[in-house]
Amino acid sequence: MRLSDLWAGHLKRPTVTAQDRGRVQGQGKTRREGEPVRRHGRSAASSDHVPRVTKTAEPSRAAKAKASQRSTASRSSKASQTPARPAVSYQGIRALLNPLWCYYGFITAVVALAVFGLMMVFSSSAVDMVAQGQSPWTQAIRQTGFCMGGFAVAAVALRLPADKYRSISFGILGFGLFLQLLTFTPLGRAAGGNAGWIFIGGFSLQPAEVLKLALCVWMPGSLLDAGEHSRQGEGLKAYRKPAAGFAVSFILIMMGKDLGTAMIVVIIGLVAFFLSGFPLKWFLSAAVAGLAGIIGFFVLGHGNRMQRIMAAYGKCSSDDLQGVCYQSVHGLYAMASGGLTGVGLGNSREKWNYLPEAHNDFIFAVIGEEMGFIGAVLVILAFVVVGWCMLRVALTTPDSYARMVLVCLASWIVGQALINICVVLGLLPVMGLPLPFVSAGGTALVLCLAAAGVAVPMMRTHPDIKAASAHI
Repeated sequence: MRLSDLWAGHLKRPTVTAQDRGRVQGQGKTRREGEPVRRHGRSAASSDHVPRVTKTAEPSRAAKAKASQRSTASRSSKASQTPARPAVSYQGIRALLNPLWCYYGFITAVVALAVFGLMMVFSSSAVDMVAQGQSPWTQAIRQTGFCMGGFAVAAVALRLPADKYRSISFGILGFGLFLQLLTFTPLGRAAGGNAGWIFIGGFSLQPAEVLKLALCVWMPGSLLDAGEHSRQGEGLKAYRKPAAGFAVSFILIMMGKDLGTAMIVVIIGLVAFFLSGFPLKWFLSAAVAGLAGIIGFFVLGHGNRMQRIMAAYGKCSSDDLQGVCYQSVHGLYAMASGGLTGVGLGNSREKWNYLPEAHNDFIFAVIGEEMGFIGAVLVILAFVVVGWCMLRVALTTPDSYARMVLVCLASWIVGQALINICVVLGLLPVMGLPLPFVSAGGTALVLCLAAAGVAVPMMRTHPDIKAASAHI
C-alpha cells in the first residue's frame, strides 16, 4: 500500500449503508431471545442508538453514488500501479526536440526546397535556353515534370512500411547495379567527363543516383543481420555480404570516373558500418585505406583533377582564369555581387553565359547573387531542418533498421548539399554534384524526393509519430 492510500484512508471515515445495516439485522436473527447484540466488545444497550431495519431496503440513490465512487477509486488505484510513460513537455526551445515537429518540419522543408528549386531553375536557365534558340521556359517546364514525377514516386514510397523496405532492399540494390552496368554498354554516354549516364528512349538516366538510395535501404538491414551472426561466433566473416555489396557499388561508380558520387557513396558506407557496431579497429583501418585510395586516385588519375584542386587551394594565373579556374572564379563573383539582400530575382548577371552550369551544379551561386546573403542562409537553414529532423527521430525511434536508414539518408542528402555549397564557395574543388531538391536534373530530383518518401515511413516507427499519423 502506498503512502497516498494510507493518507486517504486516514482522512475518510467508513460509511454504513442500508445494506450493511440489513446484514447486521440478518445476523441478529440467529441470537437467542433477549440476548443483546455485541458490537466490538460492547452490548447494544451500552452503544449508541441504532435504528432497527425491519426489511432489506433497496439501495438509495445516494448509496448507489457512493458505491460508484468507491468502484472508480478502486479502478484508479489499480491503474496507478501500472508504470506509465512519463509525459514530456516540449515548451519553448524544447519544441525543437518534439518528434511530431520534426516529422512535419521535415516534410515542409522538402516541399519548400523542391518548389523553390523550380523557381530558381527557371531564373538561372532562361538566358541559356534563349541562347540555344529555345523558349525560356523549356528547362523550367522539364524540371516541373521531373518534380511532379518525383512527388508521385515519393507518394508511393511513403505508403510502404519500414519492414517492407528491409525485405525488398536486396532487389533494389540489384536493380541499381544492373543500371550501373548498362553505362558500360552502347547505351552508356559520357557527360561532363563522367561516363555514368545511360540514354533510353530519348531520356537520360544517372544510375548512380539509384545506387545511393539502394545502399541507404540495403546496407542497414544487411549489417544488422551480419552483427547478429558475428555475435554468434562468425566474427568478421559475417560482414562479407555487406562489404561485398558496398565494394562492388563503389568500384562500378569509380569506373565511370564519377568522383563526386563516389564520395557520397563512401560517406553512406562509413556511416552505415559505424552505426552497425562494426569493430572499431577494423573500421578505422578501412577508413584509412579508403582515404589513401581517394588521394591516390587524385594524384595518379586524370590531370584535370589536380588542376581543379589547385584552382580551389592555390592561386589562379591569368591563363587559368579562362581555363580550369573559370567556373570557380565566376561562382565567387556571383556570391560577392549578391550582398545582403541580392540583386533581385531574375537579375543575375553571371547567368548571362558567364557562369557554366548556372542552373545545375552552381545554382547556389545564382541564389546568392539574386537572393543575397539572406536567401542563401534560408536555403542552408532548410537543409539544417531536413538533417536535424531525420537525426532527431532516428535517435529516439526503437526500430534499429529505421534508425540506420534515416541516418544514412541524412548523410546522403545533407552531406551532398554541404559539398555542393562548399564547392561554390571555393572551399572544395569542383566535383559535379548537384544541390539536392534544387538543382536542375531529372534523376537527381526524382531520387532525392523518393529518398524523402522512404524517410517518412521510417519516421513513423517512432511511437509518437505513429500514434499521430494513425488519425490522418
